[in-house]
Amino acid sequence: MLKNLDANLRFGFLIHDVSRLRRIVVDRALKPLGITRSQWWVLAFLSRREGMTQTALAAELDLTKVAIGGLVDRMESGGFVERRADKKDARARRVFLTSEGQRLVETIREAVDTVETSILAQVTDKELEQASGVLLKIKSQLIDLVGEDAEAQGFDG
Repeated sequence: MLKNLDANLRFGFLIHDVSRLRRIVVDRALKPLGITRSQWWVLAFLSRREGMTQTALAAELDLTKVAIGGLVDRMESGGFVERRADKKDARARRVFLTSEGQRLVETIREAVDTVETSILAQVTDKELEQASGVLLKIKSQLIDLVGEDAEAQGFDG
């Protein structure tokens, strides 16, 4: 089936614009909490996979080791995370949420849920399900095109 390249190009820009605008709205919701989007992503990953190494966090967030080190430094100073030496590899440092960090995760989730509800206010459940299905198909195809690098970059099917 032939697809209109102009429409595909517009679709790519639309995805980019929606993502960028969503980031702006979420950043506004996080600002009163004194947290950045980068910090939120660290907290989100740790809330799902406690004890990740800094190297794994860097890979998941598409950051350098130096960048994640500085980010974790600031979050550790704020009392949200703590580093611990890996029991099997003394060179590796694992990052864990503190109780303060866990409380912040819950507060952020509430704020982001409110924003998501507002963002999706004009979208029906059926439309959201259809859009998600299309995006998952596109993601799967992109992962196939990226190949082995997709797994190294932290993308799963």
